[in-house]
Amino acid sequence: MTLYDAVADLPLEIDSCEFETHERETSSKFTRVTTEIVLHGAGETGRGEDVTYDEDDQRALAGAEFDLAGKYAFDEFSAGMVNRDLFPVGPSREDFRHYRRWGFESAALDLALRQADIDLPTALDRTPSPVRFVVSTRLGDPPSAERVRRWLDIDPELAFKLDATPEWSPDLVSELAAMGRICVVDLKAHYGDSEVNQSPNPDLYRRVRDGLPDAVIEDPAYTDETAPILDPASDRISWDAPITGVESIEALPFEPRWLNVKPSRFGSVESLFAALERCERNDVRLYGGGQFELGVGRSQIQLLASLFYPDAPNDVAPRGYNDPDPTPGLPSSPLEPPTVEGFRRT
Repeated sequence: MTLYDAVADLPLEIDSCEFETHERETSSKFTRVTTEIVLHGAGETGRGEDVTYDEDDQRALAGAEFDLAGKYAFDEFSAGMVNRDLFPVGPSREDFRHYRRWGFESAALDLALRQADIDLPTALDRTPSPVRFVVSTRLGDPPSAERVRRWLDIDPELAFKLDATPEWSPDLVSELAAMGRICVVDLKAHYGDSEVNQSPNPDLYRRVRDGLPDAVIEDPAYTDETAPILDPASDRISWDAPITGVESIEALPFEPRWLNVKPSRFGSVESLFAALERCERNDVRLYGGGQFELGVGRSQIQLLASLFYPDAPNDVAPRGYNDPDPTPGLPSSPLEPPTVEGFRRT
């Protein structure tokens, strides 16, 4: 039986649907807006989160109406999402269709599990484990190690996932390496027209490869010019933005040893579970990715990490780590194994 078989036939009854908008400033200097999708049925409530990045897309969802009422098997509900347009306006990017579909499917899975009086770990026959996490951040403009140092002053045991930019100097890379706390460096070369996208930079790639020899290198551009730099480090190259399902994994330039798993990129529960199984069969090391979730989505990615990749450098830190300024008193890594109801930590 596959992972998806364990949930596909869960009965699901939906009476109504509503939306809750969340908003918060972030360490990446933008205002994050997300929407919790709330499904009611048979006396239970299921929640998921749409992590679409465009604020206008989110605001339009808040006033939308969808007729989802009915009785389904979970797989029947999921199949119905394929041809349903979930955007009253937009989307501003095509990949946001996956993000929103995941929001609805994760809410439906939460509701179906609750209606069956079962939680996801029990359904999948897996036991939650403590979750190791890293702090994901940028280093400013001009970049400096100050933000990392401020976090380490609060908690010397923290580890980090950093967004590299061409302005990273050899001295900065040496300073970061001396800290011994950098687990992942994101080169962000697969974000298309997004403002965070970066063109391939052979000098930066070489600087990161050589200066941070123990760090996973995420989302480089694999080109004729960069391949000779990347190939010697192929066992620590990871992919994030291109990963949307099994086919996307098999389309990579070589069999990966690492992947960043962001459930919203997969769109459906079935696609996510199939990718997780494929990676387990092929000994691909996984770690969870965050998207500045403000609601239930954060607890859901933490739960998935606890079930599938608890000891990895997971970008699933409690949301306070995404605040503009480092703050004392936050939970330390690893997070304790969650108590679960449905598809949520409690």
